[in-house]
Amino acid sequence: MPTIKKFQVTFDCAEPERLARFWCDVLGYAVPPPPAGFATWDDYHRSRAPEDRDAWFACVDPSGVGPRLYFQRVPEGKAVKNRLHLDVRVGTGLLGKERLAALEAECARLVPLGAVRVQLLYDGGDDSCIVMQDIEGNEFCID
Repeated sequence: MPTIKKFQVTFDCAEPERLARFWCDVLGYAVPPPPAGFATWDDYHRSRAPEDRDAWFACVDPSGVGPRLYFQRVPEGKAVKNRLHLDVRVGTGLLGKERLAALEAECARLVPLGAVRVQLLYDGGDDSCIVMQDIEGNEFCID
């Protein structure tokens, strides 16, 4: 039987640190300590060549269970819908009005962080979700 592998989710983006800190707030993730030999992330960034500064940033699940999220700067902007997106699972096990209330409460928490509500997808059953965009326009769902 194959062993389970750890993985990270990588985002192409314009502003890695800003987007990483947004996702820390959304998911309750943490910014890891700066690389060895640096007291702060600012010290690390200043040590890099100008063209390499702010080229990447990461955040981690403080419990160690969830995947590391890695954000890398790319020159091109987002052009089309994501081929992969994150689902923020706040309604698991909830049904009907209770589920919708949990989704709406999470949406209300994320909008002040810079997220944009796109639409509520509701099929009349218990599989509803809210489509959102992060601060760089990447789609994600609250479900």
